Amino acid sequence: MIKWTLGALSASLLCSAAAFAGPLPAAVSDKDFHQFPPELIELGRDLFFDPILSGNKNIASATCHHPSLGTSDAMSLAIGEGGFGLGANRRVDARNTPHARIPRNAPALFNLGAREFSVMFHDGRTAKDRHAMFGIRMPQGRTLERPVPSALAAQNILPILSPEEMAGNAGENPVADAVAAERIMGEGGAWDILTRRVEGITEYRTRFAAVGVDDLHISDIGTALSAFIGSEFRAIDSPFDRYLRGEDAMTEAQLEGMDLFYGKARCSTCHSGAFQTDHDFHAIGLPQFGPGKNTHAAYADTGHGMVTGEAEDMYRFRTPSLRNVMQTGPYGHNGAYSDLEDIVRHHLNAVKGLASYDRKKALLPRDLAVSDWEAMDDFEEVMRIAEAIEISDVSLEESEIDRIMSFLGALTDETAGKRGLGVPASVPSGLPQDTVAPPS
Repeated sequence: MIKWTLGALSASLLCSAAAFAGPLPAAVSDKDFHQFPPELIELGRDLFFDPILSGNKNIASATCHHPSLGTSDAMSLAIGEGGFGLGANRRVDARNTPHARIPRNAPALFNLGAREFSVMFHDGRTAKDRHAMFGIRMPQGRTLERPVPSALAAQNILPILSPEEMAGNAGENPVADAVAAERIMGEGGAWDILTRRVEGITEYRTRFAAVGVDDLHISDIGTALSAFIGSEFRAIDSPFDRYLRGEDAMTEAQLEGMDLFYGKARCSTCHSGAFQTDHDFHAIGLPQFGPGKNTHAAYADTGHGMVTGEAEDMYRFRTPSLRNVMQTGPYGHNGAYSDLEDIVRHHLNAVKGLASYDRKKALLPRDLAVSDWEAMDDFEEVMRIAEAIEISDVSLEESEIDRIMSFLGALTDETAGKRGLGVPASVPSGLPQDTVAPPS
């Protein structure tokens, strides 16, 4: 293992100064969200929890985005296909051992139904784009076949194609075989196979017809999922929201932390707007581990740069919303920090954070025999990560960090994900749902 020094990483580092982002945002309301009929929302709920959309019929969207785990999975890099159970209790299925971890952290779903959320995934490979088919840019070979109402609806039909996430590996099922052959679109493609599966279940077919969908298409499935996610995980009743609406809802420590967040600490330079995100991409020097995304090295992950091909976008990742952030760890594109305060401190001096990273901060399933640390053992790769850093250092007292943490707590809507439809007792396919405790 290579031992990094702060001096080595600091050499020739290029940082850009950050400026104060501006005043407090306006309060948000239900009018800022896409609206859907309740019947479609309930349809989306059942599809969200139903393993029918996975190649081997053994993993659902909810497995990596469960409401009991802050709409994520509480792991840095999770086991997707080839596992059973939820969160830290998820274990490898010895009968179908996964080839790798999922290469990025499962992002939280809070407020993704708001109209302003037009960029999806950590690298932004799906986003609103007036030059793209139906106004939404998709990865190569996965162009939308029909219009959808939002980038979220488009994003929903991509994890079902990922071998590590939901599709499975070639030879295991027809969906995985189609993906391996890059047969995604059109009749007999992976999307079509999954659509015909759903359509073959009488309850789904009848309920889609009841909302006006007779010729079921994968875009309808993505839209139903977005209807549920956008409704169920709306988080706009935090103390901060109530404060913006004119209520006396925040403590003195939270108010002082808010002043620091929007002032001296410069957090709002990137975490701006109504949901504390500028929806843009920034390089903050997070340590890299796990399988990476197969760029210049198998273990590397260059983020948005892999999408655009532009040198200036290398190692940039989308700014996450901070709503309900206390519930959504681990943090970062790969969940590098399991503790929120640790990633806050990383932002204060990103070079130091990269150089002194404690690998125990990552929460990784222990029963998958893979190597996770090639990137951090590669001096040149760590230097590339360091040289891309674009946030400048911030000096804060310990008491000021404490106040910022208090403010971040004020972004929690305790009722989000708890006042809606909830987890169904069963799903139309009749398949079993993952539970927190793995089966014996």
